[in-house]
Amino acid sequence: MKTIIRNIQLVNEGTIVTSDILIIGERIEKIASTIDLDSKEKYTEIDGTGLFALPGAIDDQVHFRDPGLTHKATISSESMAAVAGGITSYMDMPNTIPNVLTLDLLEEKYSKAQNTSAANYSFYMGINQLNLEEALKVDNETVCGITDDGLYFNANDGILANYPDFLETLFARSSTIIALHSEDDKIIKANTDKYKAIYGENIPFQFHSKIRSEEACLEATKRVLNIAKKHNNRLHIYHVSTASEANLFDNSIPLAQKRITAEACVHHLWFNENDYHELGALIKWNPSIKTKEDQEGLLKALLEDRLDIIATDHAPHTLEEKSGTYFNAHSGGPLVQHALPAMLELYHQGKISLEKIVEKMCHNPAIMYKMKDRGFIREGYFADIVLVNLASKWEVNDSNILYKCGWSPFNKTVFSSKIDSTFVNGHRVYNQGSFDLAQFGKRLQFDKER
Repeated sequence: MKTIIRNIQLVNEGTIVTSDILIIGERIEKIASTIDLDSKEKYTEIDGTGLFALPGAIDDQVHFRDPGLTHKATISSESMAAVAGGITSYMDMPNTIPNVLTLDLLEEKYSKAQNTSAANYSFYMGINQLNLEEALKVDNETVCGITDDGLYFNANDGILANYPDFLETLFARSSTIIALHSEDDKIIKANTDKYKAIYGENIPFQFHSKIRSEEACLEATKRVLNIAKKHNNRLHIYHVSTASEANLFDNSIPLAQKRITAEACVHHLWFNENDYHELGALIKWNPSIKTKEDQEGLLKALLEDRLDIIATDHAPHTLEEKSGTYFNAHSGGPLVQHALPAMLELYHQGKISLEKIVEKMCHNPAIMYKMKDRGFIREGYFADIVLVNLASKWEVNDSNILYKCGWSPFNKTVFSSKIDSTFVNGHRVYNQGSFDLAQFGKRLQFDKER
C-alpha cells in the first residue's frame, strides 16, 4: 500500500518546511520537496495544502483501566480517543485489577492490546515491596519501564518516594527506567487533618492544592533525586506540578545523556487553582493543580529544557465517581483526545512554538525511552503521522467526546486547531471524525541499554 501526502507543512526536528511524504506499507519511504510517482502505480494521494504534518505524539503516562475497571475505560475506547487527538503511541500504568505485578499479568495486557488498540502501546511493570525480584526481570527491549504510579507500596498506603531504604535497593539493582510519582505522604496527611478539622468531610476543592501542597511535592522529589544521583540510576519523575520542583532538574546536557528526566502534564499547563471554583472535582488530580505561578513556571521549565516531555496522566473516572464530597470524588480525569489541541492553543496564544510542541510530545519521549524508529518523521521510520488544521475552530461538547467515561474537563472549550487525520504505522486510522480499524497498533520496541 502506497500513500503520498503532497504539499504539507512538515513540522519536524526544529524546522517547518513544505514537503511531500511517501509512505509504503508501515514506513516512511521518502521525504522531499517534490516526489514523482509513475502514473501507472496504484497509490492513495492526499492533498496536504493548508495542513501541517507532525510526528504522532507519544504519551508516556496513561491509565486505560483495562482490565478490571472497564466501566471507566478500555484499551479500545481510549486508544481511539488518543488517535483522534493525534497520539499514536502510549505507555499504560499497572494499577488495573489485578495490579500488574507479575510478568504473566503484564503479557496478558500486551496480548489484549494486540487485537484492540488503535494506537501503538507499551505497558509498565508495577512494583511494590513484594515483587522486586519479579519486576527486575522485565525485558528492556519490549517493556517501557517499572513504575509505582497508582499503586500502594504495601497493603496500607504509600508510594515509593516515601520509602528511601527500598529505593536504595531498587536503584542499586535496576537497569531499566524507573518512573515515579513523587509526593510526601506525611505532609499530605498532616494537611488533610488540618483542613478536615475545619471543614469536616466537605473540604472545598480549591484546598486540594493546599493539601497536596508544593512542600509535599518538593520534599519527596528532593529525596528521590538524591538517591538516584548516588546510584546514577535511570529515573523519570512523572507529572511535576510545581515550579520549585522543575528548577531541580538539569538542562545543561543533551536529553540522550540524561540519567534523570522529568515531565509536565497538560492539565498542569492549562489549569491553575483559580479554576477549582468553576470545575471543582473535575480537575482534582494527584499531584494537584496548583498556583498560576506554578503553571507559568512549568511552561518556562519546558522551554528551558529542565522538563523534558509533555504527557497527559489520562486517568478517566465516571461522572458519578467524580461527584460528591472532597473525600468521595476520585482524583484524575480524561485527557488524551484533547492534549495536543490544548498545546496547539498555547501555540496560538504565543506561549510555545510548534517546533517545541513537537520536540516535547513527539521527539523527546522517543529519545528518552530509547524507542526504535518512532517519534520523528524520517525516511525508514514508522509512519506515525498527524495532519493538523491550525485554522479550524471547534468546540468540545458531549457529542464529540470519545472517552468511555463521556466527559472532559475541556467541555465547552473552543480550540483553534483540529486533528484532520492520524496515521499509525502507515495506516490512516482516523480521518475527519471516522475510524478505520482494519489494522491495530504495534508493541513498542526499545534499545536494550537504558
